[in-house]
Amino acid sequence: MHKPRPALFRGRHFQEHVIVLCVRWYLRYCLTLRDLEELMMERGLTVDHSTIGRWVLRYSPELQKRVRRQIRPPNGSWRVDETFVRVAGKWTYLYRAVDSTGDTIDFMLSPKRDAVAAKHFLQMALWRSGEVRPRVINVDGHASYPGAIAELKASGELGRRCRCRPCPYLNNVLEQDHRFVKKRIAAGLWFRSVDGALRAIEGYEAMNMIRKGQVSWLAKGDILGQVRFVEQAFGIAA
Repeated sequence: MHKPRPALFRGRHFQEHVIVLCVRWYLRYCLTLRDLEELMMERGLTVDHSTIGRWVLRYSPELQKRVRRQIRPPNGSWRVDETFVRVAGKWTYLYRAVDSTGDTIDFMLSPKRDAVAAKHFLQMALWRSGEVRPRVINVDGHASYPGAIAELKASGELGRRCRCRPCPYLNNVLEQDHRFVKKRIAAGLWFRSVDGALRAIEGYEAMNMIRKGQVSWLAKGDILGQVRFVEQAFGIAA
């Protein structure tokens, strides 16, 4: 009996295995869309690079959503920092947070680097972490964080004993983690729109979490297991 296509892929010209393969390779490796067009040509498939780009934007948020359901919670020692990405010709701030082991907590794209953005990002990270509350938040010394953390303590969103620790060298684990995302952004030749940036970064971050072994039952170095996990997340595994 013929197995029906997953709802996510109905109406697509190409098979879901081809779509997921292209999306996974683009998010995982430093490949351009034209690189993937050539790789598909080697397999006897003619897929335009712009079509692959549309797949990436369509399925990256879905991957992020499905991966989030499976990851383990972070620990109570957080590292928070920002890095630059270029969006529509302008430099934009990518806020990111990881725990002391390097597990991704959350990320946010912001046009500004100020107290409002810092507070909003910390609120997002707290919501994302569920019941876990940090005992310490390590920051790079930017003046916006102490005030934002103080406000979150006053509102009860952060515990009273949570420490704000300005100590740049302890953020090395986060600086290293930035590289995975930024290398892929550079390979993709940056972004033409905010919406495109958000969607692609969701995919980069999701693949980074899988790569780092944040899926609770999947080992960090289990490459084949990670491939099967992505396929299962999209409902296409055999």
